[in-house]
Amino acid sequence: MTCAAALIAFGFNFLLIPHRLLSGGVSGVSMLLSYATGLDAGILYFALNLPILIWGWYALGHAFIYRSIYNVAATSLLLRFAPVHSLAADPILAAVFGGVAVGLGTGLALRWGGSSGGLDIVASIVTRRREVPIGMLILAMNMAIVLLQAIGSGNWQGAMYSMLSMYVSGKVIDTVHIRQLKVTAFIISSKPQELLARLRRLPRGVSVVPIRGGYTGEDKVMLMTVTTRYELSALRALIRETDPKAFVNIVETVSVMGDFRKV
Repeated sequence: MTCAAALIAFGFNFLLIPHRLLSGGVSGVSMLLSYATGLDAGILYFALNLPILIWGWYALGHAFIYRSIYNVAATSLLLRFAPVHSLAADPILAAVFGGVAVGLGTGLALRWGGSSGGLDIVASIVTRRREVPIGMLILAMNMAIVLLQAIGSGNWQGAMYSMLSMYVSGKVIDTVHIRQLKVTAFIISSKPQELLARLRRLPRGVSVVPIRGGYTGEDKVMLMTVTTRYELSALRALIRETDPKAFVNIVETVSVMGDFRKV
């Protein structure tokens, strides 16, 4: 999580901010406000994430929010005290490599069971309650941020560089973590009942599928559950704790029909 925070802060202070470019989501809003008011981006980043973290504390598991709080606090401190220094004179290079750094940091945070705050937490909360097109909502918000930047500064070229940075960042997150919002886990364990009892405590349904081993001919059961990419790290940790030798096949799920809710 420390490395993730360092990568995000590096992308901001050494690549994006020197060219007055934006990242996506809440971080983009904090940068936009910083450019408009002159206030420190690190302070704004923490202030805007604070109410979202409090919301997540009550709506999500504490372990996820603990790691997210740490990441947001570390990123804010690094943004506050690290110098703003341009490593790339070309704004296109700054947009591309800034997007890579921010995307890599965000993807690592998600992969290790936390987040970089902002829309990741909002998306995790919303997807537990109802089926909504989170990707489209995030895209709409990012477009609104870029539009405000273009209108406020009159620099449409800079706004297009910001869009490039957001696109690259999203692709890197998909590479480091996972592309689809939903995933399906097929689990074959030697401790199916113990694992089933723990999976039932999660906010997702689980199915028990009878199977037969192709080589041994033994009758077994396979557990199947559909979850979101924001909850995947917790699922992996639960399986490792219960049965480290369990065979798990995790596949990306393009779409789910029917009731995909908490209860």
